[in-house]
Amino acid sequence: MLGACHLSRRTPRLYAHDIEGRRRVAMRSWCRDVQHRLLARLDDACERAVAERKRSLLGKLHGDVLEIGPGGYPSFGYFPRAVRWWGIEPNLNHYPSILAAAARVGIPAEIVASSGCALPFRDSSFDAVVSLFALCTVPDPPVMLSEIRRVLRPGGVFAFMEHVAASDFPTRMLQKAVRPIWIRFAEGCRPDCDTGSAIAAAGFTDVQFESFHIAVPIIHPHLSGIARK
Repeated sequence: MLGACHLSRRTPRLYAHDIEGRRRVAMRSWCRDVQHRLLARLDDACERAVAERKRSLLGKLHGDVLEIGPGGYPSFGYFPRAVRWWGIEPNLNHYPSILAAAARVGIPAEIVASSGCALPFRDSSFDAVVSLFALCTVPDPPVMLSEIRRVLRPGGVFAFMEHVAASDFPTRMLQKAVRPIWIRFAEGCRPDCDTGSAIAAAGFTDVQFESFHIAVPIIHPHLSGIARK
């Protein structure tokens, strides 16, 4: 009979570079969690502040509607139930929540993949295009606005609500100073984006908007309005 064979179990050694690597991974995870929590609080504050304006802006739209970048706060509760909705959203993580929100209110919804500013639709495809705090994140706003005009049907409307670069010098300089950090923190948002001027120069036949202010840091003032093709 063979004697029992005792195998020693060695505890793996953690070298200094392993410990440092694990520490960095944990720190990155913690930073992402803090970032998402802060962004959620900022989004909640903005949503409460603009709810009535969104209801007024979106409540009269009809037909085929395209929304640019609905993100984690889809606005289906503000649309009339009869609209047919398409969305362009670069963040795949938002797809399930967007489609679930549409299903809850009974609005037919489809998300279409797109990269850059080119919209994957034929000319004159939509009765309305919507952008709610989205143009600040697109690579080239004038090109995106040209694409929005292209896919709108004659007489169609572009409904927008955006934050814009401040007109007063101190705030404008602050926006420029924090821009590199803010872009990384807020998932591509540029706080000093001159969106109002870009919309005015985009070639719409009629542009009507109002300026307003909500109490959020860095990203103010705001514009809300309609541009007609």
